Amino acid sequence: MEPLAPPVARLIDAFARLPGIGPKTASRLAFFLLRAPDEITQGLGQALLDLKAHTQLCAECFNVVETSPCSICANESRDHSVICVVEEPLDVLAIERTGSYRGVYHVLHGVISPIDGIGPEELKIAELIRRIQRRPVQEIILATNPGLEGDNTAAWIQRQLQIAGMRMTRLARGLPVGGDLEYADAVTLASALDGRSEMR
Repeated sequence: MEPLAPPVARLIDAFARLPGIGPKTASRLAFFLLRAPDEITQGLGQALLDLKAHTQLCAECFNVVETSPCSICANESRDHSVICVVEEPLDVLAIERTGSYRGVYHVLHGVISPIDGIGPEELKIAELIRRIQRRPVQEIILATNPGLEGDNTAAWIQRQLQIAGMRMTRLARGLPVGGDLEYADAVTLASALDGRSEMR
């Protein structure tokens, strides 16, 4: 069998490193791009370059943005006394789709996962604590995904944020255990927000 041309093999290897893409899908994508018109491959290449060159983390909430602070943090009509703590930037998009939340966000960029070597210091938890110290907050909504790691992360944050007069809530369990916020429909997420409960 004829060996693959090195540029094709490198592209297949690069695709195969992405989450959810196995060797067969990586090969199909590489050969699709090989046959695709130049504007598709050049557009993809430019989009990948722009992804790194033109994005940053919001200095306040740590969402992925083009300019910092992000449009949500800069919006004074939002309720800055309520912070919804989520695992990933995609969770912000999911909650915003509900149209029912008017507070601000804090993105952790993961969950505590000892098996993967991720401790609290790898997440944006220290930044959350400093943020609360800078500006008084009435409520923290812990919107980590339901499941062992999400629950453990929420419990750890709760223990760190024992501040008198601050309400600490968790999304209602209308969300499936083990599910991700980004895949929840807007109605389910809106009812989970409305039915959030005090953490004890």
